[in-house]
Amino acid sequence: MAHIPTVTRRTFLAVAASASAVSMLPEAFAATSAMSDLKPFKFSATDEQLADLHRRVAATRWPDEENVPDDSQGVRLDTIKKLAKHWMDHDWREVEARLNSFPQFVTEIDGIDIHFIHVRSKHENALPIIITHGWPGSIIEQLKVIKPLTDPTVYGGTEFDAFHVVIPSLPGYGFSGKPRETGWNPPRIAKAWAVLMQRLGYAKYVAQGGDWGNAVTELMAVQEPEGLLGIHTNMAATVPAEISKALATGSQPTGLSADEKRAWDQLDDFNKNGLGYAIEMNNRPQTLYGLVDSPIGLAAWMLDHDIRSYRMIARSIDGEKGGLTPDDVLDNVTLYWLTNTAISSARLYWDNAHFPTGGFFDPRGIKIPVAVSAFPEEIYQAPQSWAERAYPNLIHYNRLPKGGHFAAWEQPELFTAELRASFKPLRDQI
Repeated sequence: MAHIPTVTRRTFLAVAASASAVSMLPEAFAATSAMSDLKPFKFSATDEQLADLHRRVAATRWPDEENVPDDSQGVRLDTIKKLAKHWMDHDWREVEARLNSFPQFVTEIDGIDIHFIHVRSKHENALPIIITHGWPGSIIEQLKVIKPLTDPTVYGGTEFDAFHVVIPSLPGYGFSGKPRETGWNPPRIAKAWAVLMQRLGYAKYVAQGGDWGNAVTELMAVQEPEGLLGIHTNMAATVPAEISKALATGSQPTGLSADEKRAWDQLDDFNKNGLGYAIEMNNRPQTLYGLVDSPIGLAAWMLDHDIRSYRMIARSIDGEKGGLTPDDVLDNVTLYWLTNTAISSARLYWDNAHFPTGGFFDPRGIKIPVAVSAFPEEIYQAPQSWAERAYPNLIHYNRLPKGGHFAAWEQPELFTAELRASFKPLRDQI
C-alpha cells in the first residue's frame, strides 16, 4: 500500500447520517456509523510483480496457428502475439496513478471487504449513483465516465446533470475480498450494495449496470431497498418467455419486427457460438489454473467474451481506431493478473448457476423506474417492444448508433449522455 488519503468531514457526516436507515436492514447486512467502517485504499504493485509479469509474457509457450482463415476457432495467434508485444511496453504505473487519483475505500459488508471508488460532485444537487461492472470487466470500465458525471459543466453539461459516483468492485474481483463461502450471487450482492449506499449516507440514489452489473442492478430494483429511485441498464433483461423457449429449440417465431428479428439473430448466434466461457465457469471455475499461471492465457480467455467485442479489440490491436485500445484492454487484464482474481471472479458464474434466480435475460418483474440504452453491438440490442413489456415503468429508451458490450469504456461520451437523459425525470425526488 502507498499513500493513504484523508477521509473528509463530508464523508464522516454522510456515514453518520446513514445509521438510522441501516438499522432496518437484515442483521447479516447491518451497517454501522463508525469511521473505521470506511478504510481509505490505494494500490501499488511491487516491482517484483511487474517484472514477473513481463518474464511470464516473454516466456509464453505458443500453440500452433489456427488452421482456419478466420476467428471461428477462437482468439487468433497473430492477434494475441501482437497484444503480448504491446504488453511488454504497457505502463501499469500510469494506470495505478489514474486509479489512485480517485478516492477509494474498503468496507466490510456481510463478512467480506468491498472495495469502491467514491467521488462526490462539487454540485450539491448531484444525484448519487452506484455503477456496477461485469465480467471480464472491472472498475477500469468506468474510469472514463467519472469526471464527466461528477463535473458536468466541464464536459458539455450543466450543474443539474451532476452525479455523486460510487463504483464498487464485485466480490472476488479487483480489490474486493474473495468470498470463502458459496452463495455470493447477484441477489446477495444487490443487498450488499444497498448497505453500501446507506453507509455512505445516501438516502436517495439510482443504480446502473451492464453484464453482471445489470443482474445486480436489476435485482436491487426487485428488492426495492429504501432510497432506490430507479435504475439504468446497458444490457437489459427483456427477452420474452416465448422467445426464450423458441431459442432453446432454435425455431424462430413468425411475426417478429425488424428490431426483434435482429435481437433474435444476435441471441441465437450467442447461444450457439458464444457461451463456451460461461459454461466452463458455470460448472468448473476451479479448473482454470492456467489463467492464474499464464498472463497470455488469461488475456486470451478474457478477450473471447463475445464475438463482436473480440473483433472490435482485434481490429484495435491491428491499428484501427474506435472502441477499446490495446492499452485499455491491458489495463484491465493486468488488474486481474496483479490481484490474482481469474478464478475468484469466475466463481460468480458458479454461484449464480448453483443458487439460480432465473435466466440471465429473463424479465424480473421490476416495478420501479427503468431506463434502457440499447447499444447495437451488445450481446443483443434490446428492442423497445421487449423493453416496454419487461419494464412497465420505462422512463427512457434509446437505440444508440454505435458501441457494444463495454458501453462506458468504449463510448464514454454516449454513455454519459444516456445517464444524464435517463435520470433527469427522477432528479426532483432528491
